Amino acid sequence: MVNPSNPFGAFDPQNMFDPEQLAAALRGQGVGAVDMGSLVEAQKRNLEALAQANQVAADGMRALAQRQAEILRQGMEQAASAMGAMLQSGSPEDKAARQAELAKGAFERAISNARELAEMTTRAQNEAGDVIARRMATSMEERSEEHTSNSSHVSESRMPSSA
Repeated sequence: MVNPSNPFGAFDPQNMFDPEQLAAALRGQGVGAVDMGSLVEAQKRNLEALAQANQVAADGMRALAQRQAEILRQGMEQAASAMGAMLQSGSPEDKAARQAELAKGAFERAISNARELAEMTTRAQNEAGDVIARRMATSMEERSEEHTSNSSHVSESRMPSSA
């Protein structure tokens, strides 16, 4: 009996995922027979695809972090080299020209590195998304095949016998 002051009084979270109760509830709603084994297997494949997508994303982010560290190391080496070049003797005009040249090179490398990192990120995201998209397509095909199979069984059972 539902208590009007607590509409969730009959809710039992311990039995929420009980396959028999779920099947009974679906039958009660007119859904018909539910192959719980098939449903569980499909969810298992969904979770496997999700784990694979997470692995692909993690691998992509690991590669991104390694590339960022490499860019940082290269940047530090280039900055040290540039400081050495700036400390060499020369006229103020030569130093200003060298400084402008170094700044231009640093800016171009920064743009190139940012583009490379963005492409790496996009690639990792697309690869992870592709894993999920493939699983979704496969899952839809499986559901369609089950529906077609179940529909043909229902149609056959409703046909009048020729006897």
